[in-house]
Amino acid sequence: QLVESGGGLVQAGGSLRLSCAASGRTFNTMGWFRQTPGKEREFVAAIRLINGGTRYADSVKGRFTMSRDNARSTAYLQMNTLKPEDTAVYYCAAANNLIQSSMASEDRYAAWGQGTQVTVSS
Repeated sequence: QLVESGGGLVQAGGSLRLSCAASGRTFNTMGWFRQTPGKEREFVAAIRLINGGTRYADSVKGRFTMSRDNARSTAYLQMNTLKPEDTAVYYCAAANNLIQSSMASEDRYAAWGQGTQVTVSS
């Protein structure tokens, strides 16, 4: 089970931190995806829990940072310099044994959270 928290409303240029707590099964990769109405869900970021290796979508590189706390089985997405186009429902996902090239592939993730809304006003 994955439980997200930390979404909300923020002005452009502001920051938010999303959290995703995992329970039950053990995973070694966690990721964040986002979706806006009428669009397909898109990859945002992912992290390997064992070594902290990350991958980011080009649209968020330099602004978003993913981290993890293995003791708490929790992954975080620090979002800085937010833009209105970052507005979306953000979903946490978890998987095992993904190679680097698969970390952005939605169909490789076995577990999903319920989503948390992030709204960035201009």
